[in-house]
Amino acid sequence: MGIVHLIAGARPNFMKIAPIVRELRRQKIPYKIIHTGQHYDYEMSESFFKDLEIPPPDYYLGAGSGTHAQQTAKIMVEYEKVCFKYIPDVCMVVGDVNSILACSIVAKKLGIKVAHVEAGLRSRDMSMPEEINRIVTDSISDLFFVTERSAVENLLKEGKSKENIFFVGHVMIDNLFYQLNKLNKLQIKPYLIELKQRLNKYAFLTLHRPSNVDIKDKLAKILDVLSRLQVLIIFPIHPRTKKRLKEFDLKLPENIISLQPLSFSESLFLWKDSLCVLTDSGGLQEETTALGVPCLTLRNNTERPITVEIGTNTIIGEGLEKLPSLIKNIEEGRYKKGKIPEKWDGRAAERIVEVLRNIGIGQDI
Repeated sequence: MGIVHLIAGARPNFMKIAPIVRELRRQKIPYKIIHTGQHYDYEMSESFFKDLEIPPPDYYLGAGSGTHAQQTAKIMVEYEKVCFKYIPDVCMVVGDVNSILACSIVAKKLGIKVAHVEAGLRSRDMSMPEEINRIVTDSISDLFFVTERSAVENLLKEGKSKENIFFVGHVMIDNLFYQLNKLNKLQIKPYLIELKQRLNKYAFLTLHRPSNVDIKDKLAKILDVLSRLQVLIIFPIHPRTKKRLKEFDLKLPENIISLQPLSFSESLFLWKDSLCVLTDSGGLQEETTALGVPCLTLRNNTERPITVEIGTNTIIGEGLEKLPSLIKNIEEGRYKKGKIPEKWDGRAAERIVEVLRNIGIGQDI
């Protein structure tokens, strides 16, 4: 019976593999969870995995921080050791972090099938490390699980075989719906409940990308525009952004309420009822579209075009000055009404596991 390696390097990766883990377990297909340790997170405790209803990782590679080359190299060395102990039938990588690049290269050189979940997404921006990871991983993958039809088109243009491309939907949306159903049963911290009730109307902000926070003038400009918005903003501040604010001696505007980093469920509790989400994240562009929440993306491009074409997302780019008018349109009900993309129905993991079964994974030989 074949075994599946599930690769994860950061919190969002675990949220994406969680629905797959639950489905593999339901169908009694053996698997191992590999935590590369790309982003060590003190909040990633036993309770984190309990909330996702998945077991703790079987292997922890301890990659830690460092340059892209150092991190990738360490993951490759440590993952190869794991593979030498027991060769899996499939190495399944999710998303676009360095971990997926490192593990897919190791797997491919050992003759292990590589399956890429979220394959085919393209921003066309080679200054993004994630774009390089996506392209290189897709160049050596055997199975491509895609979230939207633009990804299918990208892969076909790049010469991938149609028979190996599977439009399955989005496991992040599987997790979103799963966590949304659990939200009423969770014990949300009282101060978050009080904050939400007191503000009533607010925007929700995430900001962490190097292109936005690592350049003082760019970060100062973003803060200046945010200060002129006629709305209070809840901002769970990312450690990287907090560090840069201190380095650059920049202060948050008075209309921004800064919070410590939140869990997925705590963030969901706040942003699902917000006036809008302001973000430079990839995942939030998709999650807001799935729940119909307006999303203003503080980036020049997106690898998730479906969120703009039919969803609730708008790419702000360099036009930060249009934020106040967009916020006003949202408040007055004049913002676009989005639709839920095809197959974003919470069943992507089922489709992925069905494909694995069809190629013989999980069947007694």
